[in-house]
Amino acid sequence: MKFPSIAIACLALTLAAAPGSSFAQDAKTARGTVSIVADDALTIKMAGQEMKFSVDSKTSVEVVGGGTRMRQAQQAGQPGPKLTEVLKVGQPVTVSYTEANGVMHASTVRAIASAGAAAGAGRENAPKTMNGLVNSVTPTSLILSGSGGVTETFTFSIDGSTKVVGTGAGTATAAAGGKIPVTDLVKRGDTVSVAYHQMGSTLHAAEIRVTRKGAAK
Repeated sequence: MKFPSIAIACLALTLAAAPGSSFAQDAKTARGTVSIVADDALTIKMAGQEMKFSVDSKTSVEVVGGGTRMRQAQQAGQPGPKLTEVLKVGQPVTVSYTEANGVMHASTVRAIASAGAAAGAGRENAPKTMNGLVNSVTPTSLILSGSGGVTETFTFSIDGSTKVVGTGAGTATAAAGGKIPVTDLVKRGDTVSVAYHQMGSTLHAAEIRVTRKGAAK
């Protein structure tokens, strides 16, 4: 099997999408540490889960010393180095990718100094926070639209340990004898900040903080 060579660049190089491409519209970004690397695929670990990306000759890889590796490959008569020659297991990276038909294709892989909490290295149980607008809420789940231009929705599980914070929430809970359905405190259209834990593929809401009430329905 012949593996594709990769386009490689120095870390400082900024790459732009070709005119007319849909990269800017469709690209997503993942940040984590390399857990598996092959010449035609890359798997990274982030927030306790793994994401696998396909890699081909269109994938651009930005690493320190990339220019040297490229020259060495060209001197050897190769169009570029292989992915396994420039990335190793444990390397923190950010991956810009597009997804089609269930396959995530890496457009750009960039080596970074640290993957931070997203890598999940001993931090799987550390709470994360997401802000957004409530799409819907039930006694067992909350669907949120992410803020900052994020178009995806995120579903959080809710249980008896989930805490709701907001103006009047404490009073209403006390008046109900200490127990009140989350649907009485959080409504569609509210702006909230959710502190959550990733448990496998499930996002569990530890705390829902209502930062702004939506218009009354």
